[in-house]
Amino acid sequence: MSSASEKPAVVLLSGGLDSATALAVARRDGFRCHALTIAYGQRHAAELDAARQVAAALGAVEQRVIELDLRAFGGSALTADIPVPQDRSVESMSAGIPITYVPARNTVFLSLALAWSEVLGSFDIYLGVNVLDYSGYPDCRPEFIAAFEQLANLATKAGVENKGQFRIHAPLIQLSKADIIRLGTSLGVDYRLTHSCYDPAPDGAACGRCDSCVLRRAGFETAGIPDPTRYS
Repeated sequence: MSSASEKPAVVLLSGGLDSATALAVARRDGFRCHALTIAYGQRHAAELDAARQVAAALGAVEQRVIELDLRAFGGSALTADIPVPQDRSVESMSAGIPITYVPARNTVFLSLALAWSEVLGSFDIYLGVNVLDYSGYPDCRPEFIAAFEQLANLATKAGVENKGQFRIHAPLIQLSKADIIRLGTSLGVDYRLTHSCYDPAPDGAACGRCDSCVLRRAGFETAGIPDPTRYS
C-alpha cells in the first residue's frame, strides 16, 4: 500500500488565512498538494495574488486558477453591488446568514475539486471551512461536509468502481481563529502573504472593518501573535 507521501490531494486555496492553514495541514499530513483557486468575480480579488504566493511558499506541486464568474447570479455582497457590512460585533455576525454568503459557493468549489481529484487519481480534498466564526454559513457546517463526502462517493466513476473512498478534510472546522493562527504558525505559514478582507482598498490594503477583518484581527490578538496585516 502506498504511503501518504506518494498520494496527491487537492486543496481549495482562496489565499485567505484559513485556506493557507489547510494547505499547510495537508502538507504536514504527507500529501503532494495540488492547489485549486477559483476566480469567481469576488470583489476582494487581491486574494487571488495571495493564493499564488501561498501556493509557492507552502510547496504546492501545482496551482490551477479557474475562472467561474458568480457575478452572473449575484445575491451576495461579494459578487454584487451590495455594501459589505462593517463594524459588526461577533454576536451580530452569527445572528443569521450574512449578506457575504455566496449562494452555493462551497458546493460549487468542492464539485470542481472533486472533478480534478478524479483526474489526478486523488481521493483526498482539503478545505479551510470553519463553523465557529460563522454559524450563519450553511456550507461551513460538519453536516454539509459529511453530506458532500457521501455525494462524492456516489457521483464519481472512481467511487462507483470502488477505486477508493473520497474524503473531504476540513481540519479547521471546529477551531477558533486564534487556534487556527497558532496551528498555521507552528506549520510555517507566513500570514503576511494571506488576504482576508472582503472590501479592500484599491491598493489591496485591508479595510479593518468587515467581518473577516474583525475576526482576523481578534484572532491574532487572542493568539498572542503580532498581526502582519496591512490595514488601510
